[in-house]
Amino acid sequence: MKILIITLLYPLEKNPGRGLFVAQHIHDLEEAGHEVRIVNPLPRMIRYAETRRSTLTGVARTKRKYSTLQHMILAPKYTDFPEHPYPRWTMRSIGAKAKWVEKNLGTWRPDVIICHTIFPVGKLADTLSKRWSVPWVGVVHGHDIDVGLSHASTGPHIRNLCGASQGIISVSPGLHKKTNEQHLNSHLYYIPCRSEVGKDWARPMKPWKGRWRKEVLDILFPSDPRRPEKNFFLALETGEELEKRGWKVGITKIQHQPHDIVLDRMLTADVTLITSKRESGPLTARESLLCGTPVVAVDVGDMSSYLPSEWIRNDNPMDLADGIEIALQEGWNDVQPVEKLSMFSKSTITKEWNALLEELVE
Repeated sequence: MKILIITLLYPLEKNPGRGLFVAQHIHDLEEAGHEVRIVNPLPRMIRYAETRRSTLTGVARTKRKYSTLQHMILAPKYTDFPEHPYPRWTMRSIGAKAKWVEKNLGTWRPDVIICHTIFPVGKLADTLSKRWSVPWVGVVHGHDIDVGLSHASTGPHIRNLCGASQGIISVSPGLHKKTNEQHLNSHLYYIPCRSEVGKDWARPMKPWKGRWRKEVLDILFPSDPRRPEKNFFLALETGEELEKRGWKVGITKIQHQPHDIVLDRMLTADVTLITSKRESGPLTARESLLCGTPVVAVDVGDMSSYLPSEWIRNDNPMDLADGIEIALQEGWNDVQPVEKLSMFSKSTITKEWNALLEELVE
């Protein structure tokens, strides 16, 4: 099957850690025998504006065609503004790129369009879908539903684009519930992002060994601390609380790192700490467990469905510090994470996507 992927997030030459969940999805589709082309629209901006968000790093310097991960990526530039004060302008700008995309694809035409995130790239997916008379589906990863839908400027456009698609796929049960409650589309699906690590990183969950409250404790904060929704300040407060108890704490951050380096850091960490205000997964929690590293987190995303209840804590430093000590002292008392997380395996997720794609093109 020929599939066109349109996505707001995808790895860039200067930012290899950007949109890895989309890159993994494309890799799995190709391994399943599908032919995939990729369009990654990027906002026009000057270089200093990249500092506004970590996901924007490298955007200003990226050409309209670039090569990464053995793919040639089409990256049309559209006009956008911080906080989207003129959403209609943005929608017109990105919709107008349909002819440019069509020209650069030549005679190649997809059987289906998959659009990762809705605003504003859903407009391009909808325009191309109508030009070519092919179905398109949107995949929501969090921001569109958790933030954008309630925003006065973007909310109506997200709702209209969701209704125009032939289906909306949510990557977490929480998002699926919200899309259902909001009646965004009559065809709603739940297909999570897959989570697997290679044999070089896969480890069983082992008990921690060391001197209690006298050891150096390496805490992994698996996000860019500049992103406010990741709540890095709470992680720092948790580290301070642990130091008051006698631990020597070091916090390792992840910023614009290739995936294999991220997994290396998960292997060497004593515990992964997630303090986010909102998450759809997160993928880093599952990958950390598969690397044999315990995860202590606030109750966001779907982590409560697979983490021990003692590792899910309130969003205050003392309780998170208690959770870290419990994780180290008591360890993992369940089947190994690779079995616990089997519903997120590549084979399971690929089967679900193949079934959905067959349904769309019938």
